[in-house]
Amino acid sequence: MRNWVVLLLMSYVSVAVAENTDYQVVPLPQSVQLQKGEPFAFQEDVRIVAQEGLQREAAFLKEYLFEMIGKELSVVSKPRKGERNISLSVSSRISQVEGYVLTVDKEHVSIEGGSAAGVFYGIQTLRKSLSGDSVLAPVIIKDAPRFSWRGMHLDCSRHFFPVSFVKKFIDLLALHQMNVFHWHLTDDQGWRIEIKKWHQLITVGSHRTGTIIGTNSDIDDEIPYGGYYTQEEAREIVAYAQERHITIVPEIDMPGHMLAALASYPELGCTGGPYQVGHYWGVYKDVLCVGNEKVYHFVEDVLSEIMDIFPAEVIHIGGDETPTEKWEHCAKCQSLELNGHTLQGYFTKRVTDFLTAHHRRALGWDELLDNKAPQDAMIMSWRGTEPGAKAAEMGHDVVMAPTTHCYFDYQQVKDVLFEPSRCGGFIPIEKVYSLNPVPDSLSKEAKRHILGIQANLWSEYMTNERIVEYQALPRMSALAEVQWTQPSRKNYDDFIIRLTRMTKLYDKYHYYYCKHLWPDRQMPSRWQF
Repeated sequence: MRNWVVLLLMSYVSVAVAENTDYQVVPLPQSVQLQKGEPFAFQEDVRIVAQEGLQREAAFLKEYLFEMIGKELSVVSKPRKGERNISLSVSSRISQVEGYVLTVDKEHVSIEGGSAAGVFYGIQTLRKSLSGDSVLAPVIIKDAPRFSWRGMHLDCSRHFFPVSFVKKFIDLLALHQMNVFHWHLTDDQGWRIEIKKWHQLITVGSHRTGTIIGTNSDIDDEIPYGGYYTQEEAREIVAYAQERHITIVPEIDMPGHMLAALASYPELGCTGGPYQVGHYWGVYKDVLCVGNEKVYHFVEDVLSEIMDIFPAEVIHIGGDETPTEKWEHCAKCQSLELNGHTLQGYFTKRVTDFLTAHHRRALGWDELLDNKAPQDAMIMSWRGTEPGAKAAEMGHDVVMAPTTHCYFDYQQVKDVLFEPSRCGGFIPIEKVYSLNPVPDSLSKEAKRHILGIQANLWSEYMTNERIVEYQALPRMSALAEVQWTQPSRKNYDDFIIRLTRMTKLYDKYHYYYCKHLWPDRQMPSRWQF
């Protein structure tokens, strides 16, 4: 009788664990198949067995397991006969390079990836599946991302963020299984990356003497503001991202949004100045003089040092919001032989040709299409998805980042009285989740040119790190599911359930996030104090 009771209790515990273990994570994997049998328990004899070349991934797994369940496992290169372990390996059986298969049974947890990146994403799913219990239900998860470009952008020009926070932001990307960090490093209001050949970019261009208060009011705080990243710091951040299988795409915006550079070197402008690093937001009329040959020496020197710091194939050259007024009154610009190009098109072609000669690819905002973009230029579609669709039909590779769904500096709730940011616009989380980055109207060939999607965080009204996190979260989770999960698997109501669990990780890592979906967690109204 006693044996039957023991067996019954073991069976009950097994079933209960299987029911309570939640593999319904964010982003949702493509296939989750729970299996029969007893769960895998993280006991003292469990070790992590890492194939050669996966030591970094094993170290991450060890760290995550300690954070999630308080177990510190050993990492070894070879298994012992009969031991229970978690094995990490790259397998040719996984056809997609970022894909993985996560298998759990009583004796073994296996993560096989199409590459080290695939293994890393399998680890992320395992990490998010742990709820504090030291058990995992038997399962087979087969997964791979929908898009190859899964990114987030951060503007460090309008407001500057230290190295420690940039790393924390990269950790957020890793948690959401993103693989591109678009780093906006220069603009009218500040130049943030050291260029050794043009040193005044940091001695002059990285500092402004004040910042407008509010939304371009007539009041300036007259408080000096600045900051920049040394090349050594930038390389440190690149390496940090690479360990997490994240590529950093740097942006040096040109020929507009260059007032900080013009303040540093006035001879690069059409009028010769004087110029001042920008205090207010928006678009300035002063831009690089495209008829001045010295400008191209400057651009090539800057891009040469940028390429030396950042190994990414893609370099973002901006190209948006470039007024032509100064060019129209500039003898040097008007004397150029354009051969059918606009002035901006002429400039873009020279810059793109330079990058191509150095085996890199130019990426620019969708205004490039208005100026006869070179065929090998990539397009980032921000003025809706329509420019991206047009570019894809023309044969350009495209990244979708439309203001309609992906500008996370916009408000995420209708009642903005208690919101920390003063930026306009309204993009609720359900709007982000609804985005279809591949319009049904596209031809089959054009659809292949949609590489993926990213969201942008412009920092005019994000004055500190906490606001950045708040504006990104929880919308970043909705974006991650658009980037990763096939549309047939998506369901908004189900997503909100899984997101609620995801916020436990936000809390664990002390991220700030908008809590309008969970009113019981919000600060009481100020009128009730």
